[in-house]
Amino acid sequence: MEIVIANKSHSIYAELICETIAEAAKVRGTGIAKRQPEYIITKMENGNAVIALDGDKFAGFCYIEAWSHGKFVANSGLIVHPDYRNIGLAKQIKQVIFHHSRTKFPEAKVFSITTGLAVMKMNSELGYKPVTFSELTDDPTFWKGCQTCKNFDVLTRTEQKMCLCTGMLYDPSKQKDKKQHNHIYDKKVWTRLKNIKQSMFLKKEKKDEQ
Repeated sequence: MEIVIANKSHSIYAELICETIAEAAKVRGTGIAKRQPEYIITKMENGNAVIALDGDKFAGFCYIEAWSHGKFVANSGLIVHPDYRNIGLAKQIKQVIFHHSRTKFPEAKVFSITTGLAVMKMNSELGYKPVTFSELTDDPTFWKGCQTCKNFDVLTRTEQKMCLCTGMLYDPSKQKDKKQHNHIYDKKVWTRLKNIKQSMFLKKEKKDEQ
């Protein structure tokens, strides 16, 4: 099993990917926006997708969408073929596409809207935080993509303020602040431990001299 950055050569899997996403929506009874093969192929050609393959057999997929001139990105269309579910593949794909997104769009905020508890858990482990829809992109093109979701009427009635999906956001600027805070905290702890060790060493020296 390998998970790679998709390219034009993987376009042969586009129709199967769309069918797998559509079937998953029926089985789960949840709102999943439909995708078209042409759209999936474009993502592959632009290097904005990852695909999991078992030899030449399709196993899983996910792609990147960029909004508001690259200020926001989303990892969308996460799907695992039925033959490869319940082995942790979705989590692996999620990790690869997330890090690929961070590499291509290092300053962008990465967001997700989902009804799936498993996806929420994966997002949380990557550093996403629950947020209101107002904190997500206001790009109308993104919200237009929700039209094929069966819950779109809920989104419309609330003027895009809420839906059955949960909004989650990874803000790199806040992560930097967090890392800086942790670095300062670690430095203080290290200094304190160093002082304690020095104090203990000095006490031992004085005791030895007596």
